[in-house]
Amino acid sequence: MSAVRIGALLPEHAEQVLAIYQAGIDEGDATFETQAPDWAAFDAAKLSAHRFVALEDEGAEAGAVLGWVAATAVSDRCAYAGVVEHSVYVHPDARGRGVARALLDALIASTEAAGVWTIQSGVFPENAASLALHERAGFRVIGTRERIGRHHGRWRDVVLLERRSPLIG
Repeated sequence: MSAVRIGALLPEHAEQVLAIYQAGIDEGDATFETQAPDWAAFDAAKLSAHRFVALEDEGAEAGAVLGWVAATAVSDRCAYAGVVEHSVYVHPDARGRGVARALLDALIASTEAAGVWTIQSGVFPENAASLALHERAGFRVIGTRERIGRHHGRWRDVVLLERRSPLIG
C-alpha cells in the first residue's frame, strides 16, 4: 500500500465518505441500501470509537478520502456487548492498493482493544472481492441467508461472515 494514512473518521470527511458510500450503492453489489443517508443519520448509527478513513498521504490529492470502515452495535442487549457489525467501502479509483485491508486492520485493532470479540458482516455472494478480502483478514463464512431481501426487484442472498478475536474470549 503506497502513501495511505489511516485516521479517525471525522465530520470533516462526511462529504467524501458519503460519496464513496453512494458509489458502492450505485454499483449494486454492496448493500440493500439504495441511497446513502445524510451525515446526521450516518454519524448517529456508527460507533465513534470504531470508524476510520484511509487518506491519501502525499501528492496533489493528499488528504483525500480513499475509503472508510465503520461498526455498529448488533444489539443493545448486554449479552451482545462484544459483537459489532461493520461496513467497509473503498473509492473505485483506490481499489487494489490495500486500502480495504488497512481499514479492516484498524477496525480489528480498535475493537479488540475495546473487548469486542466478534466482528460480523453480510456480503452479497456476487461481491467476490469483498469475500476474498474478509477471508484474508481472518473472517469465516458462517452461512448464507437465502433470498433474505429484495433489491432492485430481485431476491438476494447474503453471506454471513464473522471474525472471532483470538485475544478475547
